[in-house]
Amino acid sequence: MAVKIAKEELEELREAFGKVDLDSNGFICDYELHELLKEANVPLPGYRVREIIQKLDRNKDNKISFDEFVLIFQDLKNTDIAKSFRKAINTKKGILAIGGTSELSSEGTQHSFSEEERFAFVNWINTALENDPDCKHVLPMDPTADSLFKAVGDGVVLCKMINLSVPDTIDERAINKKKLTAFTVQENLNLALNSASAIGCHVVNIGALDLREGKPHLVLGLLWQIIKIGLFADIELSRNEALAALLKDGETLEDLMKLSPEELLLRWANYHLDNAGWQKINNFSSDIKVCGHMFDSKAYFHLLNQISPKGTEDDKPRIDISMGGFSEKDDMKRAEAMLLQADRLGCRQFVTSADVVSGNPKLNLAFVANLFNKYPSLTKPENEDIDWGLLEGETREERTFRNWMNSLGVNPHVNHLYGDLQDAMVILQLYEKIKVPVDWISKVNRPPYPKIGTNMKKLENCNYAVELGKNMAKFSLVGIGGQDLNDGNATLTLALVWQLMRRYTLNVLEDLGDGQKANDDIIVKWVNQTLSEAEKTTKISSFKDKEISSSLAVVDLIDAIQPGSISYDLVKTGSLSEDDKLENAKYAVSMARKIGARVYALPEDLVEVKPKMVMTVFACLMGRGMKRA
Repeated sequence: MAVKIAKEELEELREAFGKVDLDSNGFICDYELHELLKEANVPLPGYRVREIIQKLDRNKDNKISFDEFVLIFQDLKNTDIAKSFRKAINTKKGILAIGGTSELSSEGTQHSFSEEERFAFVNWINTALENDPDCKHVLPMDPTADSLFKAVGDGVVLCKMINLSVPDTIDERAINKKKLTAFTVQENLNLALNSASAIGCHVVNIGALDLREGKPHLVLGLLWQIIKIGLFADIELSRNEALAALLKDGETLEDLMKLSPEELLLRWANYHLDNAGWQKINNFSSDIKVCGHMFDSKAYFHLLNQISPKGTEDDKPRIDISMGGFSEKDDMKRAEAMLLQADRLGCRQFVTSADVVSGNPKLNLAFVANLFNKYPSLTKPENEDIDWGLLEGETREERTFRNWMNSLGVNPHVNHLYGDLQDAMVILQLYEKIKVPVDWISKVNRPPYPKIGTNMKKLENCNYAVELGKNMAKFSLVGIGGQDLNDGNATLTLALVWQLMRRYTLNVLEDLGDGQKANDDIIVKWVNQTLSEAEKTTKISSFKDKEISSSLAVVDLIDAIQPGSISYDLVKTGSLSEDDKLENAKYAVSMARKIGARVYALPEDLVEVKPKMVMTVFACLMGRGMKRA
């Protein structure tokens, strides 16, 4: 019988798994597990490690998933091995352990953070916000000290970084910038966390107090998510059609569209390495560092040389990359020589020479993404066989659903709404979020799937997902079958996803209302009653009410929930243009998040009165109001 693992311990294991999972693909290889146990001074011979792997590696592909990783830990639990196992993870080079006490454990817990990540993120923020007058009170930060953890404590830097990654997420007018008090700092941190959630960051286990206290592992974890979203924003075919140059023989645009940003980056790097006549890399860690027959920063030398401007474009003067350090035998010196050339391109960010030599996967990934964003060096192919009509890009609604899923911490991360739901694994996780039990043991086929019959396994999952929706969740799924999810049918997949999001939103209200069922009529009634009691003149008849387009009812409701929170001199009234309405909506959405409502909808949803998204806005505000009551 497996030993039950507490939630707090599971979070620690997830954190540990991330450190061992070098390429962040959701799996660790048998070699990495063997090395980790060896580093833990565990007296296990090689055959014993192989036995553990053979027992838990179900499809014999030499990869261990997180679930398998947890089972390994359970096997070793209550032994000295378990203690050594955790100690090895937390004492890997560059990892600082931070002791703390958990509410769930009287023994206390230990979290850790990477000095390299702190160094990299501080330099990135210092550069990105260098000229922002609102950040002068904390910038520049010292990358070798803990100033970062104090600097994020008032929420201003976090809000600014979110807007850098996804412009206009936060209305600047909503940020408290001067004469900050404990209360206005709390508002800023609410705004930052709820806005981070709205762009797809997983913030479920992070609170405003954690940020105010500058808890290193939580601050770095949140910053990495925010920075990564910004770095990956343009590594997407609909936003960068030149990526079609990476198509391989026999591939279609649809094949390329299925790749994650990480996979596209890797293909981009290999495209240029291939043109340089250099061997390809397989990931952003072991192939960048010295690793047996692998190679090191020589790959970067070739990549920089390939992408540097050749003087053929008017707006980019020629920059010649010196390959002088390419033959340097000392790994550190060669990496430093390469970074000097990266600096000539304005791209010496995220990695130090030590990070290149050690193969830090997260920072090398960020370094390459920054290179791509500044110098993609790709030309859109003029090929009549390519169906460019496929590149429509995602709708606002699709983006909102995708961000909502990712903010809940689903695994794998959803990059493409339809493609990433085709095995229903994410949908099944969402059922659990709405309190619909899932039979993971006997009803769900988990990845990695067998090479033969892969799609059948995925289809079985999809059939089960629809069955759960109809029988357990009592959703209206008329005309929707598992095949529709498996095919990526946009309309029918959205119909299910919306019902999941709606139920999730209503569950929050029911929890606050002692189990009392919530529906549209109850929310509308509450909104109007709250507005009336606060002596506001606005009201709504339904979530389709065209008057909502002015956002005045939303603004008034926020002020009713938290009196004095709205600066009415910033709100436009009377005969409103479309621009006026959008300005009001931007302010309303940011202010809703600022008072603690986790709003996923976008300002445009209010202006255009999109009933589904409008409902979520008022429901989230109702939840906030009920908490304050």
